[in-house]
Amino acid sequence: MSPFLTSYTEDNRSETRGASPWNVSGTTRQVPLRKKHKEFHGMSGSGRHTHSAHCLLALSLVGLALYSPNAQQALAADPDRQQELASDLTELSLEDLLNVKVTSVTKQAQPLAQTTAAIFVLTQEDIRRSGATSIPEALRMVPGLQVARLDSNKWAISSRGFNNRSANKLLVLIDGRSVYSPLFSGVHWDIQDTLMEDIDRIEVIRGPGATLWGANAVNGVINVITKKAKDTQGGLLVGGAGTEERGFTGVRYGTTLSDSTHIRAYGKFFARDDQATATGDPATDSWRQSRGGMRMDHSAENGNFLTLQGDFYQGEYRERNALPTLTTPFLQTADQKGHVTGGNLLGRWTHTVSPTSSFTLQAYYDRSERSTPQSGEKRDIADIDFQHHLAAGPNHNLVWGLGYRFTNDQLTNGETLQFSPSSRVLNLWSGFVQDEITIAPKTLAFTVGSKIEHNDLTGLVVQPNGRLRWTPTDHQTVWASVSRAVRTPSRAEDDARISQTTVPPSAATGGLPALPTFAGNRGYGNEKTLAYELGYRNQLSTTLSVDLAAFYNNYKDLRTVEAGAATVEATPAPLHLLLPFNASNKLRAETYGVEATLEWHPLDWWRIQPSYTYLHMHLYTDRTTDPTAGNATGESPAHQVSIRSLMSLPHNIELDLWGRYVDRLTVARAPSYFTLDARIGWRPTKQLELSLVGQNLLDSHRPEFRELLLSSAPTEIQRSVYGKVTWRF
Repeated sequence: MSPFLTSYTEDNRSETRGASPWNVSGTTRQVPLRKKHKEFHGMSGSGRHTHSAHCLLALSLVGLALYSPNAQQALAADPDRQQELASDLTELSLEDLLNVKVTSVTKQAQPLAQTTAAIFVLTQEDIRRSGATSIPEALRMVPGLQVARLDSNKWAISSRGFNNRSANKLLVLIDGRSVYSPLFSGVHWDIQDTLMEDIDRIEVIRGPGATLWGANAVNGVINVITKKAKDTQGGLLVGGAGTEERGFTGVRYGTTLSDSTHIRAYGKFFARDDQATATGDPATDSWRQSRGGMRMDHSAENGNFLTLQGDFYQGEYRERNALPTLTTPFLQTADQKGHVTGGNLLGRWTHTVSPTSSFTLQAYYDRSERSTPQSGEKRDIADIDFQHHLAAGPNHNLVWGLGYRFTNDQLTNGETLQFSPSSRVLNLWSGFVQDEITIAPKTLAFTVGSKIEHNDLTGLVVQPNGRLRWTPTDHQTVWASVSRAVRTPSRAEDDARISQTTVPPSAATGGLPALPTFAGNRGYGNEKTLAYELGYRNQLSTTLSVDLAAFYNNYKDLRTVEAGAATVEATPAPLHLLLPFNASNKLRAETYGVEATLEWHPLDWWRIQPSYTYLHMHLYTDRTTDPTAGNATGESPAHQVSIRSLMSLPHNIELDLWGRYVDRLTVARAPSYFTLDARIGWRPTKQLELSLVGQNLLDSHRPEFRELLLSSAPTEIQRSVYGKVTWRF
């Protein structure tokens, strides 16, 4: 969705009413699709891609046929459907949607049209009509994100490059609670879940967000925001099953405790089948998980708003790992199980002091446990955050805040992964200030700010930011920014020892088996980025909008592994050669690209949303001996194209089609592909919804990503079809 069109309003519209599908994402550049398809080189050749495009067109024409004059007459005779379409599609004009509010860019409510960042908003309506059953699946709709599925339970997700399973330059939050892992600098996507119907919107910032959100928000910020308890009253029951979605169910009930207090509780369970190997055999990566949670909101007349919410989850997943051994065959394959358990509790107090002053105090506790035959992790995180918003006169909009985070981990060492020490406490202190200065009312504004943090690994970190916004007309916005962002080291980079393979005995190894090992380095420093961005938004008409963002990033002190002196070890037996590769900061890089989205409503009941992303990466490896230093250029696609078609047809029928092209990944060994997803939905009553969803319809199975430095066996993603029933009561 576009930075200036979304169905979310500040008072959070009710779920019964639904979010508007007028989620406009603009772009100033349309990709010539016919020409583009001739240039595609996928797994099955350009003819396959052309046929795929024809399939997308044909299915759209089916929808048009359903909306024939006869069908229009049927619609005219259906007042209830007329009213529903008016509510879903036309109630909020583009002019109205220009003023909807997002919070992730400035940590305060701000109209999307006025944001000085490349922001994209996924609404509940986007998620529902995409057929996504998980947050990572929904994120495929965001231009500028690289989303690849490794297997049933693992994902590689990044923004503007440097993608892999442990992508470390993307900060992810759920209701303001950071889920970024300090163990390996990334996100455990398998546990980032909630009832999808409870998500109000997902705000995605491509580009640095470090000035407000702190270290590790280098290339982007994802903020998943759930609905208020007031907007989820009554009951909800969801269930479904299919070929890969073997079974899933969700239940929620919300009630009113008083005129000012609302509460909801939910439960969710799913079981996902194995994906496939390259030969089509089961991949041994099934995944099941259950979770539950609650949220309570209290609104008082004295300007206080209180929120208390929490979640608990437990799950089990399987994976096939290649494990190094010091004896023949030196590498063995094992099917292993992993277990995850955890929970969190968050409290938030917002107080309006005056029309020009308000503050928020938030605190949360997060407990997570993960165990596999190779390692174990128990982690406790306690976080407290205060922020104050102050309108200081007519020309200054000031926000500042302070924060503290405590992290304590207890790690269980295995044969391939060891930490020394096995338990460690880390502290993070932070403060930020940002001022939006109005230079010319309604026309020109300048924003300046900085985040200051102190962590136990690298000490003091400063991350400044400057942004300029020019609004020449009510429907046009031009913005530019310069930002500095930092990624701080993970526990693994500081004090881990990881062994992934064994070199058999040879003359080069002195007749001994050799064990190449990644070794953490207490001297490993911060990775630094200087980012430049330029953006343009324009509402061209009442049915058409465009959004364009261009960027250039300069990175230094990125991670490399440098060979150390070989030593002979007797433990574990037998006698072997240890080949250490130490974490170091010797890589530089430049990236640039463009992200463009167009939102077009050719008819009141038809929405078309094409998007295009281009990414170029250049890594300077002249200072390092690391043979893998240049791998990042082959782990993120250079070109991505997405086309979504959403039709609201007579008789309460929805036909949604989604075609995507993803360029090849040379290092991750994934060919380019074109895929098609389809959804047919029917609402026989206002309370009941039936849908049939097909994903990856053009391939029986295909690879999307292969992680070279981790031991999981390569997996291919299969075609999936499932049915879903949603009942509101």
